[in-house]
Parts: sequence; C-alpha cells; structure tokens
Amino acid sequence: MTLDPTDQYHRAETFAALHDGPTFVLPNPWDAGTARLFTGLGFAALATTSGGLAFSLGRPDGANLVTREETLANIRAIATATHLPVAADLESGFGPTPEDVAETIRLAARAGAVGGSIEDATGDPARPVAELDVAVRRIEAAVRAARALPFRFTLAARAENFLYGRPDLDDTIARLRAYEAAGADVLYAPGLPDLDAVRAVCKAVGKPVNVLAGSSAGVTVAALGAAGARRISLGSALVRVALSATVAAARELTEHGTFGFCRDVLPYAQVNALLAEDGR
Repeated sequence: MTLDPTDQYHRAETFAALHDGPTFVLPNPWDAGTARLFTGLGFAALATTSGGLAFSLGRPDGANLVTREETLANIRAIATATHLPVAADLESGFGPTPEDVAETIRLAARAGAVGGSIEDATGDPARPVAELDVAVRRIEAAVRAARALPFRFTLAARAENFLYGRPDLDDTIARLRAYEAAGADVLYAPGLPDLDAVRAVCKAVGKPVNVLAGSSAGVTVAALGAAGARRISLGSALVRVALSATVAAARELTEHGTFGFCRDVLPYAQVNALLAEDGR
C-alpha cells in the first residue's frame, strides 16, 4: 500500500512546520504496532529506527546486515499504520555512490516517508566514518533527490563521530556546517556527551538540530530545548526498553519459576483497545 499523494503532501508540510516551532519529540517505532501505539499517545510525528528494525529481525545494528528492501518495507508498514508524518532512518544510504543515496531518498519517499536521515558512518570498522568530501557529496545527492520530489522532504544529515569512538566536537561541528552548506534541512550528531556539547552544536549551525536522547535519566526535554535542540529522537531506546522488560521476565522464569513480571504489564484488553484505535 502506498500513501495517497495529497495525504503525503500534507504530512510533509506538517512535518516541515514542526521544525519552525517549539522543541518536539520524535519517537521511534520499530513496527506497525508500535507506530499505532505512539500515534494514539499524542506524538506529532514518528521516525523509524535502524536499530529497532535490526533487533526485530534478530540481527545486530550498525553492521550493514539490514537491506534497503527490508528498510523500505518497514517504512511502508509504519507509514500506513498512522496518519502522522514519518521520517526514515536511512543509515548511510545503502550504497557506495552518491546516486545510491539519491535513489534511497526517492524510494523512501515512495514508501511513505516525508523525511529521512543520511549518516556519514560507513559500516567498515577500519574506517567507521567517511572522509568529509565523500560524505558531503552524498548529502548533496540526497538534497538533489529530495528537492525533486513533489513535496517537502525534510532531510537530516548525521555526523556519527561520537558513536564510533571519535569524540571530536570540533570535527563534528565542521561536518555539520558542511552538511548545512550542502543543503540539509536538519543537522544531527548522535551521541553528544552532555548539554554543553548540545549547546555548542546548536550555536554553531543555522539549521534545526536533532538530538538523540534516552541515555541519561538526568536530561529532560525542557533542558534539551533550552540548550537549543529543536527535535529530540530516541533511536533504539524505546525498543531496548521493550527488550529489557522481556529479558527480565524471561530471566525471572528461568531462574525463579515465578511470574512477578505480570503485575505491572498493561492488561490484555487495554492493549487491544489501544491497537484498535484508528492510527490513520
């Protein structure tokens, strides 16, 4: 199933406009069911998660083990399960050339996404982050493909240094500025270590900044907004919450033979009711 073009156009306009307003949270469903749950809980938009998809397929994340076709199918399932705008985690674009990245943007849009992110990670442990000139050409190709679409596709460019053992804030900022000059609509450096780093990034660029949250209980939406973040996503945090509860329950069963984990779960009828609500 594909989205009606008018519907997708309005989702795209809604999503782009969110970046002009107050700080908003972009949760990351990993399948149609969680997309419907998050839709019913009042979020303004959703974003897919490469980590969540990889885990749901029984694979590790960040190792190029999920195909573009699997990613597109996940985007399609999530976009058709909700009436909200959906942005897509497109990893590094699923191919070695700028044209591969451009084609990924076009295919993601066809699958129902109205935004997406391209990262400068390579998946190669020997050189985990692409050289800047290579990364810029890939963002430029993504921008050209996005601008050729019949709606506003909000493109986020990601600088992956802090996720791959390169905690160089100056280089990260230089990369984000280069991606901004290449035409990216949103800038994103996942793994920033603290609010000071978030402030430094937000002050250094002129486009909205997405911040990855969920790794520190001491950080709040309000604090990130005050530091300059316009958009807050959670990456794989929510799927890891679900997996953590599952592992804890399984360990209780195997180690103690008890069912204490059932005390705090949502009742069956409530889950059914949440999923019966019209996500569209």
